[in-house]
Amino acid sequence: MVAEEERRAPAAEVFDALGLDYEKAFASSATHRASLRWLLERLAPGSRVLDVGSGTGRPTAETLAGAGHRVLGVDVSPVMVELAARQVPDAEFRRADIRELPLEDGAFDAACAYFSLLQMDRSEQEAVVRRLVRAVRPGGLVVLATVPFDVEGAQGLFMGRPVRVTSFAAEDFEDMAVRAGLTVLAEERVEFEPAHPDAAPEPHLFLHCRRPAE
Repeated sequence: MVAEEERRAPAAEVFDALGLDYEKAFASSATHRASLRWLLERLAPGSRVLDVGSGTGRPTAETLAGAGHRVLGVDVSPVMVELAARQVPDAEFRRADIRELPLEDGAFDAACAYFSLLQMDRSEQEAVVRRLVRAVRPGGLVVLATVPFDVEGAQGLFMGRPVRVTSFAAEDFEDMAVRAGLTVLAEERVEFEPAHPDAAPEPHLFLHCRRPAE
C-alpha cells in the first residue's frame, strides 16, 4: 500500500502546486472549447457526464454544468477538487483515483478525459479507457484528449515541475481507443501554446468517440 501511494503521489503533488496556474495556462484552448461544443450538441438535456481529471472545473465541468447537465468531476489532487467545487458549484467533485473509483456500468451518458491519462503507464491508460466505455450507456459518448508523443516513463518538466509522462503516438492512441471498445467519430490535431512562461508549445489530439449501441 505504501509503495502504491508513493507511486501516485507525484501526480497529485504536481497539480496541487499548479492550482489556478494550470487553468490560466490551458483554459484558453479554442480546440478544447470546440470539443465541448461537439459534446453539447449531442447530449440530451440533463445528461449525466463523468469528467476525469476535472482540475479546477474550468472549462469542462463549468461548460457542461452551465448547459444543465449533471457532472461528476474526479481528480486525484485535493487542491484541484477544492478549487473546482468553489468555482463550479453546480457540479459534483470527488477526490478519487479513476483507476479505482467504483463505476456502475452504463451510469453515464458521456465521459471525458482531457489530458488526464498522461501520468499513467500505457496499460493503465487503456484500462481506464475500457472503464469509461463500460461506464457510459450503449450509444454514449467518450471524449479523450492527449499530447501525442511516443514516450514511456519519460522524465521532464511541466510548467516548471518535474513529471514522469507516458503517451502514445497519435495513431497508436486512436488504435488504443478502438481496442478499448470505442468507435472514433472525429479527431482534431492542433499545436497549442500554453499561456505560461515555463510551458512549451505542444501537440494536442482530441478524439470524439461513441460506445457502440448494443
